[in-house]
Amino acid sequence: MSESSPVGFEPVPAEVGGPPEEGPQGFWASVKEAIHGTERDLTRLPVRSAIFLLAVPMVLEMMMESVFAVVDVFFVGRLGADAVAAVGLTESLLTIIYAASAGLSIGATALVSRRIGEGDPERAARTAVQALGLGVVLSIPLSVAGVYFARPLMALMGGSPWVLEHGIRYTQVMLGGMGSVLLLFLINAIFRGAGDAAIAMRVLWLANAINIVLAPLLIFGVGPFPELGVMGAAVATTFGRSCGVVYQLYRLARGSGRLRLRREHLRLEPGTMMAMLRMSGAGTAQALVATTSWVVLARIVATFGSAAVAGYTIALRIVLFALLPSWGLSNAAATMVGQSLGAGKPERGEHAVWTAGRINAVFLGSLGLLFVLAANPVVGIFTSDAAVMKDAVLALRILSASFLFYAFGMVLTQAFNGAGDTTTPTVLNICCFWLLELPLAWVLSGPMGLGPPGAFLSISVAFSVMALVAVVLFRRGTWKHRVV
Repeated sequence: MSESSPVGFEPVPAEVGGPPEEGPQGFWASVKEAIHGTERDLTRLPVRSAIFLLAVPMVLEMMMESVFAVVDVFFVGRLGADAVAAVGLTESLLTIIYAASAGLSIGATALVSRRIGEGDPERAARTAVQALGLGVVLSIPLSVAGVYFARPLMALMGGSPWVLEHGIRYTQVMLGGMGSVLLLFLINAIFRGAGDAAIAMRVLWLANAINIVLAPLLIFGVGPFPELGVMGAAVATTFGRSCGVVYQLYRLARGSGRLRLRREHLRLEPGTMMAMLRMSGAGTAQALVATTSWVVLARIVATFGSAAVAGYTIALRIVLFALLPSWGLSNAAATMVGQSLGAGKPERGEHAVWTAGRINAVFLGSLGLLFVLAANPVVGIFTSDAAVMKDAVLALRILSASFLFYAFGMVLTQAFNGAGDTTTPTVLNICCFWLLELPLAWVLSGPMGLGPPGAFLSISVAFSVMALVAVVLFRRGTWKHRVV
């Protein structure tokens, strides 16, 4: 294999990728450029090179996002199964906020990437302001409601007496800090849509570095820090995310990337806001369907006790750690689709999607095999409790067996979103998660007597079906004609 181009990212014919802006460069030079942040026009580079420059920082960004959850479980796991259950049940509630964040992010990425592809950075900046306004308006009432309703929500989720007495403080801090979650997701989506993926990556580096340092200090009371127990993990996470948001706003105002927000941009544009709300509304519904299914699944598993919930939580965190880099690659494909459509090159966007899907399949297929074979030692990193480990190992093996389907399903779903077609993946999610996954989880775990493994199996089945249907719908090509 030649040293002259990134592995697997050779130039593509001009009729697919368009006339290249520059020739290929060395692999490590490309990695350095991707991490530093490329200033080249992504709509004119060879498709695979453009994906590489976008995907490297996006993959690192997604890995950093998953570190928040993994760090919490890693340290809180030392406090026992009830403490881990408090984290798991709270995260299940937070999936609703992640859904709202993801919905706004879909609209922001689609509109900003389309404007950048059209060569209109001024309009892209104005679009970013509308997204920020929507984010601020939503974050305040959500945070207040989260603190007030934390206890009844955890009781509804089936939290144990220990969770409702001691773990509730973790829940209150996490739900009270929902504004930082929403803004962190949203502003990073703006950067990604503009092609400034390296800035989004650095935001997560900063937020996670603060969380990793503070979490053990506040959980266990090291040195002058108070011993806050499980609540310490929430304080560290929320503070780290808030610092990330401050850094995001600084980079937008500084304008060192493709976008710079100036005073003249700070006005509301009803037309742009309505377009974003339409896409974001469907995107939020899409994410809510998917994430509420995780909430219901957690509730089903909770009927089998704290050990089952802890095992489910640990396995899910491990899987998310594996899948989030793939979401990074999927986000790169979405940005490519949006910018390619803006530049009038739909075939280039299609080529980018299939290329990203193949790369994702190789990565996730290899990782899935590793998890199936080495589930015990991987789970053993997070717990030594025999009961928790049993359920976690089963869950990890069952979920990992379908990673090849996840690979294409994730990329294709994000490709529709990148084109501004949020309806198709929303319908897919309703059919596969609400109408298939949840009834199947209840039947397999309850009436058929499989217990928690039945719920885990339903997840794999739903994602596999979604991937197969998404392939058929994407090949029809109606997304190429989407106007935003």
